[in-house]
Amino acid sequence: MTAHIVAMGGGGFATSPLGSPTNFDRYVVELTGKRSPLVCFVPTASADDPQYINKFLVAYGTLGIRPMVLTLWQDAANAVARIAEADLILVGNGATVNALALWKAHGVGKAIKQRYAAGDVVLAGTSAGANVWFEGCVTDSFGDFRAYRGGLGLEKGSFCSHFDSEDGRVGVYTDAVSSGDLPGGWAADDGAGVHYADGAFAGCIAEAPGQRVFSIQPSDLPTASGVVVEQQKVELL
Repeated sequence: MTAHIVAMGGGGFATSPLGSPTNFDRYVVELTGKRSPLVCFVPTASADDPQYINKFLVAYGTLGIRPMVLTLWQDAANAVARIAEADLILVGNGATVNALALWKAHGVGKAIKQRYAAGDVVLAGTSAGANVWFEGCVTDSFGDFRAYRGGLGLEKGSFCSHFDSEDGRVGVYTDAVSSGDLPGGWAADDGAGVHYADGAFAGCIAEAPGQRVFSIQPSDLPTASGVVVEQQKVELL
């Protein structure tokens, strides 16, 4: 009855050159332990983009899963009710703040929390789909990069995605942790991330060599410039 959370800085099928599933996608499906798991894709952060949904259906259709797509623009109530049946809830990338606002309006966050509390489920996502599991993050949902507190808080701390690929995130995140605007947490390159099992940290993972995860924590040591940054050991998927 293990409940998993896998948060990746970026990557997955959405950025695969041929639209095929990546090792991250295979990993989260395998974590379900089911022969034909029900995978609920949640593309709210991309405004339920139909092209993104099609990419999911094509990529995950090769993995022996039963697909489900939660859209909030059509038949939202029935879609939210089916969250209780999902073996894997996969949250897509896009605008973190917009997704969380719509989730609150439609009760998605509450339904996901209830499903997580029931156990035997995998919650996963890249970029915005990683940010949502934590208490706070760095987001460009407002245009510029800024700290934002408002995640589901299923894991303590904060998360910063795209650490290696988007100029500006590094400084905003470390400043926010140093000032207390965000709690300490994780910064992950595209293709790298963190794994929790039943609320306990289970390790860092990466799809390819060179993809990194950092622990970034506040520090009052005079030599630390407000934060302690520690690169983590990663397990290649």
